[in-house]
Amino acid sequence: MIATSNLGMRFSGRKLFEDVNLKFTPGNCYGLIGANGAGKSTFVKILSGVLEPTEGEIIFDKNKRMAVLKQDHFAHEEDEVLNVVLMGHKKLWDIIVEKNEIYSKSEFTDEDGIRAAELEGEFAELNGWEAETEAETLLMGLGVDIADHHKLMKELSEPIKVKVLLAQALFGQPDVLLLDEPTNGLDIKAITWLENFLMDLDNTTVIVVSHDRHFLNKVCTHITDIDYGKIKMYVGNYDFWYESNELMVKLLSAKNKKLEQKRQELQEFIARFSANASKSKQATSRKKLLDKLQLEDMQVSNRKYPFIEFKQEREAGNNLLKVENLSKTVDGVKLIDNLTFTINTGDKVVFLAKNDLVKTTLLSILSGEIEPDSGSYTWGITTSQAYMPKDNSKFFENKDLNLIDWLRPYSPDQHDSFVRGFLGRMLFSGEEALKSCTVLSGGEKVRCMLAKMMLTNANVLMFDNPNDHLDLESITSLNKALINFKGTLLFGAHDHEFIQTVANRIIEITPNGIVDKMMTYDEYLEDEAIQQRLEELYNEAK
Repeated sequence: MIATSNLGMRFSGRKLFEDVNLKFTPGNCYGLIGANGAGKSTFVKILSGVLEPTEGEIIFDKNKRMAVLKQDHFAHEEDEVLNVVLMGHKKLWDIIVEKNEIYSKSEFTDEDGIRAAELEGEFAELNGWEAETEAETLLMGLGVDIADHHKLMKELSEPIKVKVLLAQALFGQPDVLLLDEPTNGLDIKAITWLENFLMDLDNTTVIVVSHDRHFLNKVCTHITDIDYGKIKMYVGNYDFWYESNELMVKLLSAKNKKLEQKRQELQEFIARFSANASKSKQATSRKKLLDKLQLEDMQVSNRKYPFIEFKQEREAGNNLLKVENLSKTVDGVKLIDNLTFTINTGDKVVFLAKNDLVKTTLLSILSGEIEPDSGSYTWGITTSQAYMPKDNSKFFENKDLNLIDWLRPYSPDQHDSFVRGFLGRMLFSGEEALKSCTVLSGGEKVRCMLAKMMLTNANVLMFDNPNDHLDLESITSLNKALINFKGTLLFGAHDHEFIQTVANRIIEITPNGIVDKMMTYDEYLEDEAIQQRLEELYNEAK
């Protein structure tokens, strides 16, 4: 267990949160959510002891063990991968190091023998004989090939380093596990494995920060929300938090309703939500907690959601896009090889690939930003396209403009009031609309790019990882907007929930051809024949 007592944190006079009194108990997983800048990572650093709070204290038994997902990917460059994982259990690793030092001595004294015997006892007590096997199991579960286990960290690619550091945090069954964005950089197989691993932890207290709604729904028993200087805890996963908040807004706005009528509607909602939950341990735990929930326990969030809506100026005709024998090599690596497909009007296509550069390169070609080496693509004459690239820096560099003047060139109506209206939808109201585009955060830049795209009224939208840098509120709003969009959509993304709810067609690009299916993302992942074919295509490329 870990708890907070009257916790508060300020930076340069700015209050992040105050009067935080929470208890996190074993066997539960707590999803920590909040808008960008609300203090999620700061709260995790306070819990881990990296930062001292301005006021209050953390209550944690010093005899218990805490593990934290490290963010420094270059901290272990000269260390062997397997050893990096073992370092996750500091006490065990210290014993291993001291044992090795004693056994490597050329002259072995009686004192050394006594100390070695003590260390062997402690080593066995901490399950040391199974440590390497456990470390290997974690690495392989996350998709780190056994051939990499004895390499130095500096020999690994960035995505593999991320997996090794995650395995380090998971190693040794910690009492408290703090994970800040653990799914970042993970492929779908690794995320699925991580979800199952966390759901099987019976005696560990897990606190996780994530923008992945599918992940939060799968693993969380509680949601802990940082909102307007307070940190509040709610029973249930992310969807339950979101839907119950929407329900509470509705109930509280209907002041003429009697309390009992409100209570009945709440109980019906809880029953429906519990019935739809999976049979996992986390879902069972959530259901028990939800059954005890009372109307008085539920509170309304003050969160703000941007208003995103994409409208077509005109519908596209039948001949939308034809791609024939497209190829492209970048920096000596052939990313696209003889690619052929046709896009039909109304398709909402997600492009999948193990290498993100493949998707970025394809979308850059289709948007006209770069030329293919060979092959061709043809847009229908009734189409109009709008593209939001993964890297939007060129739209903001060397432009010392306020947001009104930044957005104005993309607007069909040049009046301030019209441009302000679109900025206001993206939560830039009042003085916020006059801030310089040079001081924007990553999330604010993406919201500006979304305002720019809304102004195009294009009937074909293209996005390259649009959720990058966005908070959960913006992701939810964008998700709804693309579900409701009546035109054609081409995009790349990692967010499971986003892909599942938006895409109606999956195109996965492998080094040896494509797999193209009209189905949902979950159906695609669960189809054994498709997954077997993908494995064959990827293996052929090795």
